[in-house]
Amino acid sequence: MTAGVVVAWPAAEKHLSALPFLDSVIAALTPSAPVWPLTGVPADAVADRSALAVKIENSADARPQTGLTAADVVWEQVVEGGITRFVAVYHSDLPPEIGPVRSIRPMDTAIAAPLGGLLAFSGGVPPYVTAAQDAGLQVLSQDSGADGFHRTSTRTAPHNVYAVPQTLVGQADAAHRASPGAQFDHPAAGEQPTAFAEGQPTATLELTLSGVSHPRWAWSDADGRWLRSEGSTPAVEADGMRIGATNVVVLRVDVVATEARDPAGNPVPDTILTGTGRALVASGGHAVEATWSKPGTDDRVTLTGADGAPVTLAPGPTWVELVPNSGGAVATG
Repeated sequence: MTAGVVVAWPAAEKHLSALPFLDSVIAALTPSAPVWPLTGVPADAVADRSALAVKIENSADARPQTGLTAADVVWEQVVEGGITRFVAVYHSDLPPEIGPVRSIRPMDTAIAAPLGGLLAFSGGVPPYVTAAQDAGLQVLSQDSGADGFHRTSTRTAPHNVYAVPQTLVGQADAAHRASPGAQFDHPAAGEQPTAFAEGQPTATLELTLSGVSHPRWAWSDADGRWLRSEGSTPAVEADGMRIGATNVVVLRVDVVATEARDPAGNPVPDTILTGTGRALVASGGHAVEATWSKPGTDDRVTLTGADGAPVTLAPGPTWVELVPNSGGAVATG
């Protein structure tokens, strides 16, 4: 790993205080204060509502997207043709609108099952939908008539399905209304996240997910977060806001072709998200190598360091990059 710029955590705190969703990264808050389970950010009160996982498109025709910056966690996965899609998870913040919403894929169940809540999408083959239901998720599908979806006139199909998170969450049945459990570990009050405490200074993360997908993350001391680019193009929301995250977690995974094909004849890939593998965790302008493990579909991903201790993330939004072991690459600078 090549060393990048050195960013002192105390120096970054002055910038974080200006960002509402990152306030808690400034440590020494009351230990007993409630925290949002998916971000570790303290709150006066945590809403007792289900987590909402939504499938969001990331083709060139889908950009710029709406609502990604409000997600607590975003997972990026390779789908057919080498393009990527997101599973955006909402709990602490329900923005007015999100999209474009697209169809379910086989790996989505393993991503969303540990949340025990809702999985929303537009279309999908029956076996993938059944797998999600069998894993205990409540599915909300646009093509099945669930409320909260609409088509916008400003985009052409199939890139024009958008959703209202509040309406989706409002459809949770009695078995899916509870708040999710924590999906990642966060440091105790007054402690630093593992990457900053034990990792190497890192300014950039250059990722290859496929021949056509090359996301890039650059640490911004001024913003106190990692800023995303699609290749060399800054990634922004439809309202012009730059897309960024407090933590970037890279999981090296096996990606295998299934028997299913898309309309163009490309095999639909499946990401194997159970077992164990290499990981890289980036927080606060630093990165540390780790190991990920996920015994079963219903289990959350756990991150451990070389010493076997849990790897903690800085409180705030997290992006999880599922980088294939074959054909994928991770470079730091």
